[in-house]
Amino acid sequence: MSKIDTRLNVSPVPPDEIFALNGAYAVDPHPQKVSLGVGVYRTDDGKPWPLPVVQKAEKELVVDDDLFRHEYTAIEGDVPFLGIARDLMFGFEGKQGEEEAKARIGSVQTVAGTGANHLGALFLANHMKPPTVWLSNPSWANHQTIWELAGVPRKTYPYYHAATRSFDFEGMMSSLESEAQEGDVVLLHACAHNPTGLDPNKEQWVAIADLCERKKLFPFFDSAYQGFASGSVEEDAWAVRYFFNNKPDMEMCVAQSFSKNFGLYGQRVGAFHYCTNRASTTIRDVVVNNLCHLIRGEFSMGPRVGCTIVKKVLTSEELTADWHQDLQVMSSRIKAMRKALYSELVRLQTPGTWEHIIQQNGMFSYTGLSPKQVYALKDKYHIYLLKSGRASISGLSQKNVAYVAQAIDDVIRNEN
Repeated sequence: MSKIDTRLNVSPVPPDEIFALNGAYAVDPHPQKVSLGVGVYRTDDGKPWPLPVVQKAEKELVVDDDLFRHEYTAIEGDVPFLGIARDLMFGFEGKQGEEEAKARIGSVQTVAGTGANHLGALFLANHMKPPTVWLSNPSWANHQTIWELAGVPRKTYPYYHAATRSFDFEGMMSSLESEAQEGDVVLLHACAHNPTGLDPNKEQWVAIADLCERKKLFPFFDSAYQGFASGSVEEDAWAVRYFFNNKPDMEMCVAQSFSKNFGLYGQRVGAFHYCTNRASTTIRDVVVNNLCHLIRGEFSMGPRVGCTIVKKVLTSEELTADWHQDLQVMSSRIKAMRKALYSELVRLQTPGTWEHIIQQNGMFSYTGLSPKQVYALKDKYHIYLLKSGRASISGLSQKNVAYVAQAIDDVIRNEN
């Protein structure tokens, strides 16, 4: 083999586990294979579900025949869409003091939630220079990559208590209280924590907000599941709105995704919102200006088609009502599948406790299965989930849930 002549200094990086797992599933010919890896919504037949309201909006857009539908937008993105996205996230509904509150928020369009997280990390790294970013342990794997590429040192706070399969609120608070320093960023999942499915309750969110304010930490919310988790956009935005409304002297930001709640996974629809404190609203436009500088040098402007669909839906009372109904359909099926898996494991008297499956929230469940058990599920039963034991509940259906439960029961009993 001849020597490669290159000036590059590159080494292989580990493949993305989720996409590698999905690829292995795709080529598996086994008739009973089950995908519990990738985080996308599926029907009970295991098929994609373009939201009915999205299909309605697409038909209306065809009729509209907007001559400008393929033109450039502004660098900050589709400006009317940004106002709609902001209002959905922060809950503006003609309340007193609304204009003053809106003046605190600078918004730009991004390439979905990942792009919002990346843009926010890069902006803070350049202009705030945080000593550390604190990520939950565990967290969405891409958070590590995003902040590594931004060059910000990373630490983790406890989040998951393995023995009880519950949210480790005391561990989180103790760690941030004793180790986090002024100016550190704390990354928080707004709802439906990925990968555990465990969220703070409202009292705990209040305590987390108080700690951030007292220690002068910077909250960075990742909101990927608004409306998808509980079926209520208000409930799933509660933490973000509490921080914004009740801590007006604290700066914060939000990465917002429309992939899950509109089923627009491949359209890459997102927004990034930077919230100034109430005494510094004059810098909002400067913040947006600097965000646009980063956008222009990277992707120039956000994609147009997906955000136009969102805008079409959320500017129509009828379509908005249809969207809320679609959210109920998705969230209800996820909850039903949680209950079905739990009930099957209880019926089988599978060793261990399984209440956590129905106590968790959103698309994912941290099942508590070990890597060895996960590999056994894949090799023997062709059931695919992450080695951490994270399962995408959307991959369950009435047709396969008994099979999955029986497989889990088998690998646990054989290991014991």
